[in-house]
Amino acid sequence: MRVYCKDHNATEQLAILLAKNTPKNLVVYLYGDLGAGKSTFARAFIQALGYEGSVKSPTYTLLEVYPLAENKLAVHMDLYRIADPEEIEYLSLDDYEKNAAVTLIEWPEKGENYIPLPDIKVFFSMYAEGRQVDFEAQNSEATNWLESFEF
Repeated sequence: MRVYCKDHNATEQLAILLAKNTPKNLVVYLYGDLGAGKSTFARAFIQALGYEGSVKSPTYTLLEVYPLAENKLAVHMDLYRIADPEEIEYLSLDDYEKNAAVTLIEWPEKGENYIPLPDIKVFFSMYAEGRQVDFEAQNSEATNWLESFEF
């Protein structure tokens, strides 16, 4: 599935739309160059899930956790700055996985074999004056969820 977002606001609106009716324990890999829209998408997605505070980019902390309703969490990871995927073990990701409503992982290619498998891969690329966003479902539940949206 491919969507074109003409600007920053359109990227946010896409994330808000997708955050509605999110399947439980959704793991989303976010791919794209610096400035392609990954963090913008993640911030809007987490806030649309019900988190009312500021959503920081985890570029330096690698991991940010946001409490949601019903004792659920939104986990946002940014692996851009890791030098070795084994560094992920120190993040204690297992402590959050069972309560994660959604886990959004930027630069997942840097953490292969140390992060949970994705339900959806999202690819951001600059296109004309906006962004092209491509989605790849990795299982049938994710496929059904994506197909329920009209873009």
